[in-house]
This record gives sequence, C-alpha cells and structure tokens, in this order.
Amino acid sequence: MTEKTTGASYAAAGVDIEAGDRAVELMKEWVKKTQRPEVLGGLGGFAGLFDASALKRYERPLLASATDGVGTKVDIARQLGVYDTIGHDLVAMVMDDIVVCGAEPLFMTDYICVGKVHPERVAAIVKGIAEGCVLAGCALVGGETAEHPGLLGPDDFDVAGAGTGVVEYDRLLGADRIRTGDAVIAMASSGLHSNGYSLVRHVLFERAKMSLESHVEELGRTLGEELLEPTKIYSLDCMALTRTAEVHAYSHITGGGLAANLARVIPDHLHATVDRSTWAPGAIFDLVGKAGQVEQLELEKTLNMGVGMMAVVPQESVDVALTALADRGVDAWVAGEILDRGDHVEGATMTGSYAS
Repeated sequence: MTEKTTGASYAAAGVDIEAGDRAVELMKEWVKKTQRPEVLGGLGGFAGLFDASALKRYERPLLASATDGVGTKVDIARQLGVYDTIGHDLVAMVMDDIVVCGAEPLFMTDYICVGKVHPERVAAIVKGIAEGCVLAGCALVGGETAEHPGLLGPDDFDVAGAGTGVVEYDRLLGADRIRTGDAVIAMASSGLHSNGYSLVRHVLFERAKMSLESHVEELGRTLGEELLEPTKIYSLDCMALTRTAEVHAYSHITGGGLAANLARVIPDHLHATVDRSTWAPGAIFDLVGKAGQVEQLELEKTLNMGVGMMAVVPQESVDVALTALADRGVDAWVAGEILDRGDHVEGATMTGSYAS
C-alpha cells in the first residue's frame, strides 16, 4: 500500500492569500475617502492611475517625489495593539518632505510588510494612511501588503510609502531664494513625531525601565499614549502659507534634528541661527534627556525638540505669515534669522537656552 503524501502549498508555507483578499476588501472604504478627481480606477489594479492632463495648467511642472517609513515607532504600535495611527505618521514623513520645495501633494502609495496577515489589523493601518492623506490633500492610489512568514513574527510589521507632488518651476522654494536678514519661523511639533525612537526606546525602556502603561504626571497621560501621538501633517498649512505670504524655503525637521535639517536649505554663503529661548520643548523631551542622562547636543541632533517644520521668510512677511498660521491653528513663532556666513562652519546653529 502506497502512503499518501501531501504536496507543498503557499498556505502551508505561511502565506494566506484569502486573508490578504479580505484585508483589501476592508480597506476599500478608507481608500475611497482619499480620492481626488484626477484618480482613475479603483483599488485592486496592478497600478494606480492619476490623470496627468490635470498638470496642463502648469507652464513648467516639476514632479517632486519622496519615500520614507516611520522607523521603530511601529514597535510601540505593535506592543499597544493600536494600528490606526501609524499610517498617519507615514503620510506626514513622506508628504511633509514633498511640500518643503513648495510642491502640492498629489498621490501616495504604501507598502505594508507583515509576518502574518490579520485583515482587520492591516485595514486599521490603511485607515490611518487614508486619514493622513486627507489631511495632506493627496490621494492614496494603491499599495502592497506582503506576508513574510519566517522572516517576521506573526505580530510584527513595518510600513513604508512613496509620494508624488507637483510645483511650478518658477515657484520652486529652496536655498536660492534665501537672503540675509530673512526670518526663521518655527512651527510646533505634536511631540516626538517619527524620529529618534531607537534612542527613546533605549532610554525609557532599557535604562529607565518604564512601562508603556505607566501614567506619567509630566505628560498628563500614559507613556504609550505620548509615544504614539501622531506626527503633525503640515502639508496643507505650508501650501496655504505659500499662497498668503512670501516664503523662501521650508525645512522639515526629522532625523538629524533641528539645526542639521535647517542647514540643508541654507546656501553656502549664509548661516541660520535659532534661538532656543523662543520656545520651551514639550515634557517628553525633558523626560528622555533626564531618564537617559542624554546630553543636550545629542538630544538636539536626534529629536525635533518641539519644532516640526520651519519656514524662512523675508522680514516684511513675518506678521502676515504668523497670522496665516495662527488662523489655521498652527502654533508658530519667530525662532531665528539668516546672517552672512562669516566664520561659521555649520549652515545652522542653536543659541541661548530653552525657555522654562
């Protein structure tokens, strides 16, 4: 009698195609909320379609592209079992890079990699991405969910995304526009955003032995709630500001900290100074610094220290710019100025001490 054998299958290898199909069905309603009139077709095609004839109104359209992820912040979401905010972070990291050059966000695609497809969990991640796209004014035209059993644990996941925007050539923002005497306007962050979490996790969990469920008096909530605070999306605020006031450049404050990111948009012959005394960083920054005995310069080159976006504007535009941002609910202030390079080696430096 011959023994019956069972052949190998994709499911036996750990990939559940049916679960993936269910996840797509669950996310469709959220993706639909992001649609712009230029988007053709629906979710499920091999490629997302965007009607480029909409760009005919531009004389010389430049396409701006960016890609990013959210780093080890995903592990906080995994530990807490909260999956509907991490996508918001993803959109912020991608689209706020695009708006820096003055571009209007158009569309975005995502990539979600999981150890095992839990349809409701994947749909929750996409829900967050879709909500972020609405806040950024862009469409979510497609994406991919990949199941990697054996490489990732059943509850492990990561997210990444890519976005595209458009800007008129003669309205491109950047270093070429910046002049001596320009003011540097800071826009408040919503917290840590999505950078420096390897340092934050090391300090708070490994060194200070804190728990995500711990209520932290200085924060006014649990540590987990603070660490999952979504990254602020500035895209529409920056676009509105550019329409209202003269703006020379933006700087998205992400990995590398405030001074290093601002320096990226400063021309070689000029220098930016940022006065710490013009604001007080949120309690989470002080907590990380004290818990890990992290030196101030190390904090500043890793975390945003309470500033998520900066705008460089001529002095005569300051009042209009601050009023425009205030009208949109953005906490903003003059934090520095542009000077001749002189003896400065760096493109931007921090001065003074933080306000208490």
